[in-house]
Amino acid sequence: MLPGIATEVREMNVSEWLRRLAFAVLLATGAGLAPAQAPSPHEIRIPPWFVETFLDFREDASAAAREGKRLLVYFGQDGCPYCKRLMETTLAETRIADKAKRNFVAVALNLWGDREVTWVDGKRMTEKELGRYLKVQFTPTLLMFDEQARPIVRLNGYVNAARFEAAVDYVAGRMEKRQPFAEYMLGAVTDDASPMLATHPLFLKPPYDLPTAVKAGKPVLALFERKSCASCDELHSEVLPRKEVAALLPKFTIVQFDLNGTAEVATPDGRRTTARDWARQLDIPYAPALVFFDAKGSEVFRVEAYVRPFHFASALDYVASGAYRSEPSFQRFVQARADRIREKGGRVDLWK
Repeated sequence: MLPGIATEVREMNVSEWLRRLAFAVLLATGAGLAPAQAPSPHEIRIPPWFVETFLDFREDASAAAREGKRLLVYFGQDGCPYCKRLMETTLAETRIADKAKRNFVAVALNLWGDREVTWVDGKRMTEKELGRYLKVQFTPTLLMFDEQARPIVRLNGYVNAARFEAAVDYVAGRMEKRQPFAEYMLGAVTDDASPMLATHPLFLKPPYDLPTAVKAGKPVLALFERKSCASCDELHSEVLPRKEVAALLPKFTIVQFDLNGTAEVATPDGRRTTARDWARQLDIPYAPALVFFDAKGSEVFRVEAYVRPFHFASALDYVASGAYRSEPSFQRFVQARADRIREKGGRVDLWK
């Protein structure tokens, strides 16, 4: 045995050393370039350029760095329409897929999976335990790491192709040293959409005194939007008018803010600032974003990705019912809510 290898083996147990050796062989031979999960009845097909690894993110990040790339970790689940849309539209777009493949080593995780993973701090746990540890509330969730296995971008939920590509450009361009991701995203994509914010009769009128609103007893929903935002327009035209959504809106004090606006606001904890500065303090990278606050003025939940009416209504119900206090997993709440609707003879469509 070579002296250097003998020293390495003495410093770790043999099985650990063999595991690392096998991982290095996989990368060297390209054997790791296999589909990232086996077929299942409700399979979300993972692109073939995702790789199989031993799921030690420290090693994966280092291996990616040696190729001049960074690590991308995807959390998904079978039967998830948002995961399916990400895979079948965004990552099926050749230009975007090629860009992601050039710049990332991509690994897929199952939110409910039992494979062992090693997090960046060395802790070992199952996929589902890691999902709980990271408080993954939406699928897909995407994590992008730097060369030292530090997460630098997190996309909580589905974002469209333009926004995904903007995130890829940010991480691939090592832009985290120059500009916060949330601030970058505000100017990265402009949609062919209305140059004005839509309104709603339930929205709170100025002055925006949220400590007073919190004391009124209802949870506060801070809705952050921006101009020229197609998803914001869709929210007002397709989501808010839905019967199941409209029935839940009066349970909240709702205040709308322009992500780039200068409107003055007293935040739920009593600080005075502007809408723009508050959005940056909250680190919001996406519009429309929903941030919920309880009667104590504490943030209890947020949605910062594209959602269709069923999940929008589920988010409102999750907070209005107080379920977030006893059920920390929004995904489990959504599943239970869907089951209750079906048991009563209702129809559940996760996308329409």
